[in-house]
Amino acid sequence: MMLLVLLLVFGGILTLILSFTVKPFFKERGLTVGSKSILHLQLNGVIMDGKKLLKPLLKYREDNSIKAIVIEINSPGGVVGPSQEIYEEIRRAREEFKKPVVAVSTSVMASGAYYAAVGADKIMVAPGTMVGSIGVIMEFTNLEKLYDWAKVSRFSISTGKYKDSGAEYRPMRDDERALFQDMINDVYEQFVEAVAEGREMKPEAVKEYADGRVFTGRKAVELGFADDVGTLEDAFDLAAELSGLGDDYEVFEPPKVRPGLWDLLQGGEDDATTMMPWKTADAKVDAALNSLLRLELANKPLLLMPGVH
Repeated sequence: MMLLVLLLVFGGILTLILSFTVKPFFKERGLTVGSKSILHLQLNGVIMDGKKLLKPLLKYREDNSIKAIVIEINSPGGVVGPSQEIYEEIRRAREEFKKPVVAVSTSVMASGAYYAAVGADKIMVAPGTMVGSIGVIMEFTNLEKLYDWAKVSRFSISTGKYKDSGAEYRPMRDDERALFQDMINDVYEQFVEAVAEGREMKPEAVKEYADGRVFTGRKAVELGFADDVGTLEDAFDLAAELSGLGDDYEVFEPPKVRPGLWDLLQGGEDDATTMMPWKTADAKVDAALNSLLRLELANKPLLLMPGVH
């Protein structure tokens, strides 16, 4: 009897979950792209990985019905690798798949987000958009005195003298500082090269302003770091013009895929928190941490993360 009750309860829960996942899945399979569509993608928040943008970009840039791409950016930047990956795939959409790309921001397009944006054909910003922050930063903390105060001894056993470089339990050596400086100098040059190529500027002209400073959108246009002042709708019109669509176009936004059963059980998708209330606390913590990181990066150059010890 108890087994029967458990089976009924489990079956009810499973039915409820499937009602949120299976039905939308079949419905979304019926969605089609119009023959004269502009793909609208978004790059929001701190860039820790590029999956949310890259997945639809890689999928739809191959679609012949997509004539142009508009990427709406609201990001203070983030980590080097994902920012570079997004930049490269945007360039590939232009060069290999011949899709005009317009990057637009009405809020923040800084650091790694700006790195990604220079891969586009055109950059459009609002007059007050925060733009730029071209540079690279690594941050370290020395907690040696705090550990001494707390009578905590911390040490590591490693295979090389640089394996624990940047460790918080001791001061940084001069040779380690030089090592990290070489790293960020290299990434800085990569950043400058990308901006110079994307904006058709000389590297020397880029470096004059590539010291981590942030511009207003209007100033960015004046200096050549953006093309024009405008809104999201203006960006769509510009993309239509670049692709030869004129006024005859429609905007296509990729459907937000509902999480599958396994995603729900694992809590791997954002929607899982709304369908499974017990995930909400974790989601709030993640959102709070993301907000703190967003504030931390708001006016800082490109972040180069130290290695894991």
